[in-house]
Amino acid sequence: MARYTGPACKLCRREGVKLFLKGERCYTSKCPVEKGASVPGKNAKSFRARKLSTYGVRLREKQKLRKYYGLLEKQFKNYFKIAENKVGVTGENLLELLERRLDNIIYRLGFVKSRAQARQLVLHSHILVNGKKVNIPSYQVNIDDTIEIREKSQKIEELKEIKEGTIEVNVASWLEFTPEQLKGKIIKFPSKDELNLPVEENLVIEYYSR
Repeated sequence: MARYTGPACKLCRREGVKLFLKGERCYTSKCPVEKGASVPGKNAKSFRARKLSTYGVRLREKQKLRKYYGLLEKQFKNYFKIAENKVGVTGENLLELLERRLDNIIYRLGFVKSRAQARQLVLHSHILVNGKKVNIPSYQVNIDDTIEIREKSQKIEELKEIKEGTIEVNVASWLEFTPEQLKGKIIKFPSKDELNLPVEENLVIEYYSR
C-alpha cells in the first residue's frame, strides 16, 4: 500500500497548521507549529512573504485536507469523484467519506493518537467490524456498525491501559465507546461543524472543479 514515509512534522510546517500526524508529540510544546517553525526549504522566507493566487489558496486547502487524513493524491481525488457523483452537497459528501474510513474511526475512538497509528492497527488485523476481521484502512463504516479490538490484541500495552481505565481517551461525540470492552459504535455521521477541521472544504471543491 502506497503511503507517505517522510517526516510528518514537515507536512504541518509546510501548511502552517497542526494536522495531528505525529501522535502524542502534537499535543506537547515539542510540536514545531507551536514553536512557530518556518516552512521547510531554502526559499521558506519568500514563500511566507508572497501573496498566494486564487489557485494557490485552493491548492493549499486541498493539500491540508489530504494530509490531514493521510492520503496520497490519487486516493484523495478518487474520494472527490465519488463525492461529486453522490446526491447532496459535494463538500459535505467528501468529508463524510473521509470520516467513514476505518482508520479514521479508530483514531476518533481514541484507541491511538494519530491516523498513521490507526492504519497500523488495521493493517495488522487487530480490528473487528461487526465481529469480522477487517484489515483495510479505507473500509467504509456505516451507522450502527460496531468496531472493536480483537481479544488477542487487547494485550497491547496502550490498549490494555485504556481498557483498565489508566488512560482517559477523548471520543468523538458521534461515536459510542465502551472502554472496558474496547468496543465502539457509529451513532451517526458528523456535521461539518462537529469536525472543526482547519480547512475550508469549499475551496477544495473549487480546486477540482476549475
